[in-house]
Amino acid sequence: SGNDAFRRLSGSGFIDIGNGDANAFRGQRAGNRTAQSTTRAEHQRGLSIQLHIQGRYSGFASIMAITKRRKISLFLVSEDRKTFLMETRFLDTFLLVAELGSLAEASRRLGITPAAVAQRMQALEEDVGVPLLTRVGRRVRPTDTGHAIIEKSRRILAEVRDLRSLANADLPSGELRLGAITTALTGLLPSALHEVFASMPLVEVFLLPGPSTDLYQRLIDRDIDAAIIVKPPFSIPKTLEWELLRAERLVLVAPAACRGENPHTLLKTRPFIRYDRNNWGGRLADEYLQRQGLKPAERLELDSLEAISVMVANGLGVSLVPDWARPWPEGLNLAVLELPVPFPPREVGMLWPRSSPSRRLTGIVLDALKRSQTAIRP
Repeated sequence: SGNDAFRRLSGSGFIDIGNGDANAFRGQRAGNRTAQSTTRAEHQRGLSIQLHIQGRYSGFASIMAITKRRKISLFLVSEDRKTFLMETRFLDTFLLVAELGSLAEASRRLGITPAAVAQRMQALEEDVGVPLLTRVGRRVRPTDTGHAIIEKSRRILAEVRDLRSLANADLPSGELRLGAITTALTGLLPSALHEVFASMPLVEVFLLPGPSTDLYQRLIDRDIDAAIIVKPPFSIPKTLEWELLRAERLVLVAPAACRGENPHTLLKTRPFIRYDRNNWGGRLADEYLQRQGLKPAERLELDSLEAISVMVANGLGVSLVPDWARPWPEGLNLAVLELPVPFPPREVGMLWPRSSPSRRLTGIVLDALKRSQTAIRP
């Protein structure tokens, strides 16, 4: 079974592979058979589980084991029989840096310091043995080697998440990687996550903020397990499931002095602050204007609803926006006006793969979201 090839490192919580037995797990080149092994690892509560691992990544056999802290480390055995221990969070960080082109922005997304991001990248490059990132001016970009491992790294991390979910099938635990638009982060998730964490302390949620368009692609690429987004303006693939959480009507926001005025008159006479048409919600507002034959004098185009509301409150114009979930920025003196012509709302919901191993965690968070929406009406 290969169990003799493993030894536990004292005090580390990791399971490692002895170099002398690495040949038992050696990866084969393309066209040859994939290295396979059956290993045992202990669940965080002492449960013994059977893991059937197989995979090949550029001449490496990927061996994965669960640690006591429910983190998964990746073991790569090269063709020269050398063994490397790689933390999956380093690969996660590398993919984020490669996407954003900035260590500082990646640190903000991850909630750690830029120095910590740099240390992770340095450790990963030391493990791999070659540079993965290079600096170009104020930005960083992947080297040729970095580009070469991006897709394979995504597949490895997807397998790790799948393995974690399967290993924790006996109790609600594990990590859910959840993407969410900004208004969901502030208006939908706080009370739902409070309920989840209070009742299921072994459940972890990694939150990735972003616009619906980006999060949809991250879901397709399996970078995340589920996403709270605006419903796509196209048919949802049958491989995905969608559940509506809230329908948000379009409204006109204007300075408080405009209460009681006709929204169409304001759109014709006041400067217009447009909700970014690159966002699916912004396209709805643009479609309303086109259907009504309205061509307002555009002053700004922004992708942040919170920023739009602040601009409007300061007298810079009016805007057509979805009536998004509270809270809104404090201290705003706004008029929120009903539109005279009925129009389809912006639909916000959860999207996830039908066959995802994280379906159980997705369902737990989704149920909490639905209960919170029932208790708190907009």
